[in-house]
Amino acid sequence: MDGVKIITDSTAYIPQSYVDQYGLEVVPLTVNWEEKSYLDGVDIRADEFYTRLKDAVTLPTTNAISVHQFEELYKKLTDEGHSVLVLPISSGISASYNNAITALEHFKDKPVAVLDTRLVSMALTFMVLAAARKAETGASLEEVKAEAVRAYDHIGVYFTVDDLKYLHKGGRIGGAKRLLGSALKIKPILEIRNGKIEAAGSAVTRKKALERIVSLVEDGIAGRSPVRISVFHALDLDTAQYLEEVCRERFSPVEMIPSEVSPVVGSHVGPGTVSIAYMAGM
Repeated sequence: MDGVKIITDSTAYIPQSYVDQYGLEVVPLTVNWEEKSYLDGVDIRADEFYTRLKDAVTLPTTNAISVHQFEELYKKLTDEGHSVLVLPISSGISASYNNAITALEHFKDKPVAVLDTRLVSMALTFMVLAAARKAETGASLEEVKAEAVRAYDHIGVYFTVDDLKYLHKGGRIGGAKRLLGSALKIKPILEIRNGKIEAAGSAVTRKKALERIVSLVEDGIAGRSPVRISVFHALDLDTAQYLEEVCRERFSPVEMIPSEVSPVVGSHVGPGTVSIAYMAGM
């Protein structure tokens, strides 16, 4: 075999330098908007998307990766002699995972494994990179998958949104529903917990929400090292850069990966979203 190839999707929004370095296969989800369809991060990029979304009357919808897309990629990579590990967006947020599992029906005799990452965005990126670095050592498919599983308990992500309407209309609000009634009076603090978007608290101002997110990240890191941080945003670069400086000073990360929220994820969280993902202890 020619090593383990890792498939993930565009919601991770992995910087291209990492995609090239580790030979990752990134499959785009689809954004449907005003009678047109766009491949996430390919036909429409984050800055353009959020600029349009701010004044949009009609909100976009999204499509998961299809069974057929997974089948084609499984065939291509296994025909090339690779083992394959699929690390898609959480099953609690998208149907992509279920479609990846369904696509396995015709590849039962092939070295293809699918893991429900229970993650999204740059939190998913950290799992993908942990697996990719393990694969680079020549590890087997089982060993690479085990590394991805191990990474989960070292990863966390917190974020705040400007408006809960995107999560509410997209049906992705999960346990944060209780915040809707006071959405105009508070700034919600959210996290990905057990694969779903859940409430982690609230604050009376955006500044307080950002301070609380940093504190929650510190609690999650819990003194473990090394620390890897990603601050990512939806049309709020100034705040993201401010948080990067705070995180550098507070956590001394060995790796800092700036990024943006992908258009597909952004369809559900909206412009003004700012998030910190971390991986600590591995």
